[in-house]
Amino acid sequence: MQQPYSVVIPARYASARFPGKPLHLLNGVPMILHTAKRAEESSAAVVVVATDDERIARVCTDAGLDVEMTREDHPSGTDRIAEVAQRRQWTDDQIIVGLQGDEPATPAAHLDLLAGNLQAHPDADMATLCMRMTSAEDYANFNRVKVVRDHSDMAIYFSRASIPAQRSALLTDKPTTDATLPASYLHIGMYAYRCGYLHRYQNLQPCELENEEQLEQLRVLYHGGRIHVGAVQNSPARGVDSPDDVAVLEVYLSKLSV
Repeated sequence: MQQPYSVVIPARYASARFPGKPLHLLNGVPMILHTAKRAEESSAAVVVVATDDERIARVCTDAGLDVEMTREDHPSGTDRIAEVAQRRQWTDDQIIVGLQGDEPATPAAHLDLLAGNLQAHPDADMATLCMRMTSAEDYANFNRVKVVRDHSDMAIYFSRASIPAQRSALLTDKPTTDATLPASYLHIGMYAYRCGYLHRYQNLQPCELENEEQLEQLRVLYHGGRIHVGAVQNSPARGVDSPDDVAVLEVYLSKLSV
């Protein structure tokens, strides 16, 4: 039986590419409320929105959501989630799934899967998801993060680069096509954590790899943490990185009841 878990949704107003993103209307509804709805569709025992902005807090509170006001200086969503865990005095073995506020199309089943995967792998500090890549365009796109796993589905490395690289393509300078795409996996950027590890994470120093790639999960690997990476067949989940992503999400969300 899967133990009860919590979902924490970090949401900040500031964004270099898309200021005010959590409150942007998707089909007439603020993005953060779409995201919270996906979390409420899961089997999570608790859903909390963690923000540092009164405007976001007001919209969520008016919608009846549980809101935790957090500090403004958090460098990542993981740090914001850790503050919530500390404030609420959750036990070290409590499992938390972090769902970014700009992931309004995340299937609820993926949240349950993440929590279950972490529970099933006590040797892992965190858990995340991936899916087989089928597009050479995604393989070459630095905004699409790739992951390489070992034989037990533990993460070896995450990168914005095209990994694993094709030696033959590099030697011949031939572009990778859909037909010649290697066995490559696209990272789905959600995480499950144990509270005890979140507390340790806050004391880990950022590493050069993290700074170069701008991927906070590399801090975990650099300091010896283990991340289980479960595979899903497909995922409609797509984050909103810029205003250009809005139209695609609206089409998908129009098919869901909100």
